[in-house]
Amino acid sequence: MADRYRPKPAMQRAREGNPSKSRIKEGVVVPRAILVEPNWVEVFKSSPDPVVNEANIRCREVAAAEWRRVVPVLGVAAGIGEVDHATVKDLCVCVARIDQAERDLSERGLMVTAERGTVKNGAATIAAQYRTQLARYIRELGLSPSSRTAITAPETSDEDSDIWD
Repeated sequence: MADRYRPKPAMQRAREGNPSKSRIKEGVVVPRAILVEPNWVEVFKSSPDPVVNEANIRCREVAAAEWRRVVPVLGVAAGIGEVDHATVKDLCVCVARIDQAERDLSERGLMVTAERGTVKNGAATIAAQYRTQLARYIRELGLSPSSRTAITAPETSDEDSDIWD
């Protein structure tokens, strides 16, 4: 379901058509850019603790795989620019951290023994918080099924090959 309080970006309104013929506010035009993958070793640093280091190595792999999966799609669909680099990077970090929390839940379970007895595994709370943030990034970047179905490409005629003319 579309957010009725959030205006559609100018590119999206142009792609979907403008039946009301109202003026499309361009807003800030971001020059397109090819985003360079971050150095994940700087984000997930090495640790002297072998358990933490192993988890960080896995996070690097998951984040890199997510970057390679998402960036090409965003480059075509959303026209991302260099200013979107941090947002896409954070999305990949969220995915990696969710993977890390889910692995901990799989290994130790939902309930763990602590000083005060059996308590809820903190990884469940962490995973929920990262999922909330991930949902925001997905909505903002147009990566959810509902936001993709809301964007329809205009029909092109034989005489007009450029959709932006």
